[in-house]
Amino acid sequence: MFSVYGTAGRVFRGTLEELRRVGATTGLARTRSVAPIEQDAQDHGPSHFGDLLAAPPAEPPTDLAHRSALAAYEEVRKPELPRQPLTRVDAIMSAKVVTVPDSFNVEQAWALLGQHGIGQAPVVSVAGVLVGLLSRAELMRPDRLPKADSHPLVWRALLAQSVVDLMWTPVPSVAEDTDIRRVARVLLDTGLPGLPVVDEQGMVTGFVSRSDILRAVVADPPLDLWT
Repeated sequence: MFSVYGTAGRVFRGTLEELRRVGATTGLARTRSVAPIEQDAQDHGPSHFGDLLAAPPAEPPTDLAHRSALAAYEEVRKPELPRQPLTRVDAIMSAKVVTVPDSFNVEQAWALLGQHGIGQAPVVSVAGVLVGLLSRAELMRPDRLPKADSHPLVWRALLAQSVVDLMWTPVPSVAEDTDIRRVARVLLDTGLPGLPVVDEQGMVTGFVSRSDILRAVVADPPLDLWT
């Protein structure tokens, strides 16, 4: 289930299909989807020349001592655990999420993001309810930065600007029990780096990013891509 939150509270709640019909929201209209640059070699179909290749030579016989060493290694190896594919957001999201109060100015928000080494963070009201999403990329947009030779007061005015004026809003959010593949679809559609995870009251409980999904793809247990 997806929701959209802004400064006026929740403005939408529904399925992925309904969310895609809503259209671009005010903040999201500035985003841009990322197009693939080039196909990987493994994206192409399997080769049809395999039958023409000679069969690989058989492995040479292994002596008894070698076999015993291999058997001992297998005994101390990590046991094979049942593979349990990941399907829900709560299995991969970051639960210790950093949030930016909507009372912060640019200087305070920049310091907070830098302190935690993160590129984006949900913006919350004094009650802890989601109102937007702030990214370092948005703070550094060329059309917003003063020129290098601008008066120091111009830079000071920028740093004193409220995050409410620069954040993405309204912003989509997602429930903890949402299918990961649907979140990936929204990230592709909007170009956002991630989505805040919220409860029924709009309180931020986590954050799911592109990196979280990529880690799930390569991790064990793996992300369930097909069922």
